[in-house]
Amino acid sequence: MLVSAIEVYEVYKVIRRDISEERALEAVSALRRAAIAPVDESLALEAADVSLAHGLAMADSLVYATARRHGARLITAGEDFEGLPETLVVR
Repeated sequence: MLVSAIEVYEVYKVIRRDISEERALEAVSALRRAAIAPVDESLALEAADVSLAHGLAMADSLVYATARRHGARLITAGEDFEGLPETLVVR
């Protein structure tokens, strides 16, 4: 399993905001069981191209570019990813 560093940010932020810091830290701990893919300059540029091509927000384009770089299928509940190659949108 692969997780973008951006997803660590998003999970922590939402759970801390909506539930508690303790639960947010537990969620981040669970994410650490996966490989955490960092964001570097070349990934940032690739994500910008993805954003322009598909109209994705910054975080979404970084997540999608990370999956593409690693040849991974992106599994998400985000409807913004609908129709993108190698992406499964679950509901």
